[in-house]
Amino acid sequence: QVQLVESGGGLVQAGGSLSVSCAASGRTFSSYVMGWFRQAPGKEREFVAAITRSGSSTLYADSVKGRFTISRDNAKNTVYLQMNSLKPEDTAVYYCAAGSTVVPRTQLGYYNYWGQGTQVTGSS
Repeated sequence: QVQLVESGGGLVQAGGSLSVSCAASGRTFSSYVMGWFRQAPGKEREFVAAITRSGSSTLYADSVKGRFTISRDNAKNTVYLQMNSLKPEDTAVYYCAAGSTVVPRTQLGYYNYWGQGTQVTGSS
């Protein structure tokens, strides 16, 4: 079992930056691929970014590539999402997820554990 708690969401002007974090419980954090997803009102939850267990490789949605950076600190059981050049269309609830998959995946079904989400709002 892994419990995930996101933090760091908030309101930021378009073009600004924001970082969100996800703290995991348990001693097996490093055995999970970690991902960030988001869900805007009236839309389906979508993939944002994912990172391998060691942190050596990452995967991004085209919509955030070059603006967002995912990273992890296995010693702190934490995964991060640094968001730069935020746009109003980035507004959503952001969820972190842990998956037992071998490589980072974009599909929700590969992820076994989910946090409760944190709101990120990019104002125009």
